[in-house]
Amino acid sequence: MTWWEAIVLGVVQGLTEFLPISSSAHLRIVGELLPGGGDPGAAFTAITQLGTETAVLLYFRKDIWRIIKAWVGALPVGPWRGTVPRTDPDARMGWYIIIGSVPIVVLGLLFQDAIETSLRHLYITATMLAVFAVLLGLADRFGRKRKELGDLTLRDGLLFGLAQSLALVPGVSRSGGTITMGLLLGYTREAAARYSFLLAIPAVFGSGFYQLFTADPTPDAPGAGVTAIATLAAFGVGFLVIIAFLKIVSTYSYMPFVVYRIVLAVVVVALVVSGVLDPVSGAAAASS
Repeated sequence: MTWWEAIVLGVVQGLTEFLPISSSAHLRIVGELLPGGGDPGAAFTAITQLGTETAVLLYFRKDIWRIIKAWVGALPVGPWRGTVPRTDPDARMGWYIIIGSVPIVVLGLLFQDAIETSLRHLYITATMLAVFAVLLGLADRFGRKRKELGDLTLRDGLLFGLAQSLALVPGVSRSGGTITMGLLLGYTREAAARYSFLLAIPAVFGSGFYQLFTADPTPDAPGAGVTAIATLAAFGVGFLVIIAFLKIVSTYSYMPFVVYRIVLAVVVVALVVSGVLDPVSGAAAASS
């Protein structure tokens, strides 16, 4: 991978991570279309997501700090115990984020091999793009959109987490899955999007650092230098996308994203059938 290809993939990651259109699917597809050709891999995807998630930390820094302080203050042990009521909304939010992160951690470890190989097949990616486009469209059309983040419950937090875990399959979309669940549960578009961003923090950083320190590099894997370049590009673009996306969802529907996902699914299938794209990722081919 060259430095300019790394920048392209970083920009793609930054543009697509927070939109409900699946960043992993776009990296899989765009990586295949670049002159070097080939799937950049699950490890590269997870590490570049550290860039976009750092943008989340920066944008939501005040909210995150408030949640951490309230959660620590509400703990029954420690030097700050009892300084914040356990019923405090921010303290409860801290627990909901922790509990909501459990499903993706468990499923990610259980199905790591499949996630890095067979589930990156482009026919699966195209199917997920189309199926979850329909689900997002239905949720946006029929969801009540009345609940705010203050209405979040333990059950809803766990359901959000289960929806987030579906993003382990390229084409689903982390934000797409959680936002769809939020709309089905009756949350407003902005509330669902904000919780989606907050919920992703432990999962993305956990996955990114896990891959950073444990991934077994192959001869075709992107090097550390180009991966760092892609991660920095993802951070810069991702921060701008967060600002724009939260403004868009408070005013407009998700229908443009629904249409885009379906069109992209059709294009992917057409490119695979015509032989332009190889449906099997390099990792999957190597393991077979």
